[in-house]
Amino acid sequence: MGSLCVEKERVLKQVNYFALPLAVGLILPFTSACAIDEKPGDSAIVVGTTDTFTTSADSPYPFDPAAAYDVGSWNVLRNTFHTLLRTARGGSGTPIPDAASSCGYTDKQAQRYRCKLRDGLTFSDGTPLHSGDVKYSIERVLAIRYKAGPYGLLANIDKVETLGDKEMVFHLAKPDATFPLKLSTPAASIVNRKFYPEEKLRKGFRIDGSGPYTVDVTVEGDRVDHLLFKRNDRYRGGISVDNDLVELRTFKDSKEMSKALKGAQIDVMNRTISPDQLAVLRSDGTEDIKLVELSGLEIRYLGFNILSPNVAAKEVRQALACIIDRGALVKSVYPDAELLYSIIPQGVAGHVNSFFNRYGDPDTAKAAELLDSKGVETPVPITLHYTTDHYGSATGKEFEVIADQLNSTGLFQAKIEGSPWGEFRPAVSDRKYEAYGMGWFPDFPDPDGFVAPLLDEGNFLNTPYVNRRIRDHLIPRTRMSADRLDAFEDFEKIQEIVAEDVPFVPLWSAKQYVAVRDDIRGAEWAVNPSAELQLWEFSRDS
Repeated sequence: MGSLCVEKERVLKQVNYFALPLAVGLILPFTSACAIDEKPGDSAIVVGTTDTFTTSADSPYPFDPAAAYDVGSWNVLRNTFHTLLRTARGGSGTPIPDAASSCGYTDKQAQRYRCKLRDGLTFSDGTPLHSGDVKYSIERVLAIRYKAGPYGLLANIDKVETLGDKEMVFHLAKPDATFPLKLSTPAASIVNRKFYPEEKLRKGFRIDGSGPYTVDVTVEGDRVDHLLFKRNDRYRGGISVDNDLVELRTFKDSKEMSKALKGAQIDVMNRTISPDQLAVLRSDGTEDIKLVELSGLEIRYLGFNILSPNVAAKEVRQALACIIDRGALVKSVYPDAELLYSIIPQGVAGHVNSFFNRYGDPDTAKAAELLDSKGVETPVPITLHYTTDHYGSATGKEFEVIADQLNSTGLFQAKIEGSPWGEFRPAVSDRKYEAYGMGWFPDFPDPDGFVAPLLDEGNFLNTPYVNRRIRDHLIPRTRMSADRLDAFEDFEKIQEIVAEDVPFVPLWSAKQYVAVRDDIRGAEWAVNPSAELQLWEFSRDS
């Protein structure tokens, strides 16, 4: 789908899940960030990001696997913790063994899953890693059940049984053909019980794992300035690490990060590259900087707290879905994005353009009819909340455009409010906002990765929207199909229900871009379609 084109097929099926790609650590509690203006050293590969890592009274656990559930934190955890399985290189297909030497179902119903650990596993501090540690880690997530965390990914586990020191069996409450994919996420990180209490989350920035890297964290006040990833010589797993040292350096915005790349202060410019900086990188391209375009599955959507009086009536949300002009939004703010008409994006199995099929092109008259049918007094007051520092500097402009579109009809009286991620994220889970803008990167390469985290029990949004047909019948039925093509029809029904009830309005989806200096290799593999940052793929020409 082109960025300004509308796909008008009534039903659009995709057989391939994703498009092929285009192209114990020492934690410093506080140190000076004086090195930020220095050029990269001979060994460290320096990666820039606008992701922010903070602690606050509402969110004091940024790197505990039982609590962390955003793309930035997960990218830190993926590089520092073992999981039994890992996403395959390229981000699609069956997961590959990591801490495990083998895994597989032992029954035809996909309710018992058995894994065997590799020989010689230890945590980074030298403590041996056994099957009991896997059991402890999984049961810890389930016991803590952090409302803004990844609990929902593991909620179907009924029991973890250990068979000696190296083997374990996961007994599932319901059949789940996607379970191996869930074991490949940081939700299933194997933690060292010496540092991660059984029923209590670990505060602060300290990380102690057994993954490919250990990490030193440099902190300024309540936020991370940069993280230094060091190859973990004790790591035994499925990853080949192509470097010894990687620094992840945080920037306040894309413009500052781009300046650092051009000044050779960093080697790689990762998420988020703003549309403005993307245009600059294309127009001012030099021989020593390359812009790498990658397939991506990021989606953006508007979510609603359906208990809030202003949006409680379904007709109000439907009217809003009728008004939003995705084409104009994308053209003015995200020219490289594609229009999104479903919670499952185009290119993913089972996708249908459910919102276009139901609402068509923007139609103010239709929106007015919907509001009138419910006796809703207009203009409807509504506050649209967004995060100022998590999805890039263009987010504010995006919400200005959406508010202007609503207000221009005379049917809504919209205003916008922005908050930093550390405040915004818990406020969404606490249902403090009537409407909010969120992004989503799938947890794993399957349509379930877009559906369950938003709609199933234990979803990360803590949304009050509950559809019993989706939760009790359709989602469980999709998970019974080992051949994921067999689940297409049920995924299509889920999308149609969402378009009818409008707990969310999908807005747009986007590709990914990484800018690198010309002596850096591996960028085409370092970020997969789910936005997983795989630092081990980077290397530097000698």
